[in-house]
Amino acid sequence: MKFSTKAEYGLRAVLYLAKHYPYLKSITDISIEENISAKYLEQIFNVLRNSEIIVSQKGKSGGYTLAKKPNELTVGEIVETLEGKIEATKCQSANCQNSKCAAKQVWVKLSREIKKTLNNIKLNDLIK
Repeated sequence: MKFSTKAEYGLRAVLYLAKHYPYLKSITDISIEENISAKYLEQIFNVLRNSEIIVSQKGKSGGYTLAKKPNELTVGEIVETLEGKIEATKCQSANCQNSKCAAKQVWVKLSREIKKTLNNIKLNDLIK
């Protein structure tokens, strides 16, 4: 299973905000510090803002910060917001055509464990 750059960069940017919580940080600051394209970061932040993971303030001294404290947000929330539901294969979805597939249990368990792991990691755990 491979996550996209959207999840990778989004998590890095959110961790940057967590390190500086509750202060506002600009896209430019985050882009430079994390070496992420500002345009791409804007797209990622639109998704995160719409999902109420981050909040923004407009104006000259505006920027972005987390919507919750770093100890209240999990890596799983960030990744699922940016990637969608965590599933190792399509086998687990309603699109699966083979309901008698014995291998399905492997993929279901794997996805459950990945999700459990990501949901057990709070942002606060990563910024100490």
